[in-house]
Amino acid sequence: MIFSQRLALKYEIPLVVVFCLSKSYMRYSRRHFDFMIRGLDSVSTSLKALKIPMHVLLGDPTPNILKFVKNNNVSAVIADFLPLDPYKSWLEDLKQEIPEDVSLCQVDAHNIVPAWIASPKREYAARTIRPKIHQHLDEFLTEFPPIIPHEPNKSLSFPDFEISKYIKFVEDAADVKPITWAVPGPDQGLLELEKFVSERLGTFADTRNDAANDLTSNLSPWFHFGHLSTQRTILRAIEFKNKYKKHVEIFIEEAVVRRELSENYCYYTEEPESPSSAPNWAVQTLKKHLKDERPYVYTLEELENAETHDHIWNAAQKQLTGKGKMSNYLRMYWAKKILEWSADPETALKNSLILNDKYSIDGNDCNGVVGCMWAVYGLHDRPWRERPIFGIVRYMSEVGCNRHFNIEEYVEKHIKAE
Repeated sequence: MIFSQRLALKYEIPLVVVFCLSKSYMRYSRRHFDFMIRGLDSVSTSLKALKIPMHVLLGDPTPNILKFVKNNNVSAVIADFLPLDPYKSWLEDLKQEIPEDVSLCQVDAHNIVPAWIASPKREYAARTIRPKIHQHLDEFLTEFPPIIPHEPNKSLSFPDFEISKYIKFVEDAADVKPITWAVPGPDQGLLELEKFVSERLGTFADTRNDAANDLTSNLSPWFHFGHLSTQRTILRAIEFKNKYKKHVEIFIEEAVVRRELSENYCYYTEEPESPSSAPNWAVQTLKKHLKDERPYVYTLEELENAETHDHIWNAAQKQLTGKGKMSNYLRMYWAKKILEWSADPETALKNSLILNDKYSIDGNDCNGVVGCMWAVYGLHDRPWRERPIFGIVRYMSEVGCNRHFNIEEYVEKHIKAE
């Protein structure tokens, strides 16, 4: 947006925001569309105050954008960054079909350090990308210049944001109830940021895995939908570095290094959700143990309905379906158990992605793809002690959960309270 306005002001031309609402967007359910559309309503109101109209186009983005470009004599299209399909394919199609006299640019507003600058290749692990990201933070981790009222737009009309029309348009999406604990929109994102730095940042390194007391940042919904940038969040967090040094450093590791490692993987990997993209050592060890006895094998339906023998896993699945979230540590345990209880790793990966993307409010994201690939296929990890089913892929157990949080309290909260 900053680049778009700078370009428009340079040539003294109008600036508009266009959003394409597609029914076939990833594995979005009604839960995701509800948060997205209500957030867009808030964004539209903020843009209107800056004299910038927002147009919502319904349907396949490529023909819609091309039609809009032609009908409005557009000279440049500035696209955001998301290294996942279908967005990648849409952008590639647009690149092939856009008129030669119309500029098409992509700006990585998703990451602090643009993915193509952070590294020129797919990175092996956090330890290999960490120094590359940190060496660029002085250049890219800076305050945002403000978006100002766009005077060249004064003759433009401002379309109404028809929220009921947009929600009806996507009514055929998977019927998952919207979340109530998080309110979409940039204003609410900033309020949640302040709540985090004042209430939980000071203990983050020690308590972020305490699933029973929900002491994570809880900012991922606003990150995922673009209502709050990680850049603004990190700039706010480092104001507390003298007071909470350890906690701020761990937060930067998770919100910047690990998050941008996920973006790196998806950006440089042709099929990020495919076992063919997994490290060879993990593929081979899982193949070696494919015929190991599996005491429990659950169908996707049984997993979705939290019908396993494991009370921790069932509670986590209930939290996911009900609230659309779970702590990072528990999400790792959750996906590891799907591997343990599946007939083969391919099924485990497929089912973990389906469940994560259908229910998690921050699903359909590079973090989710990498999280499932890490759990099932050892992505960004190393070999561990060999054991049945997992081979040398990392194993997780109830013992580990017990070290991080009160299991009984967590289960009570998400199963027994029903």
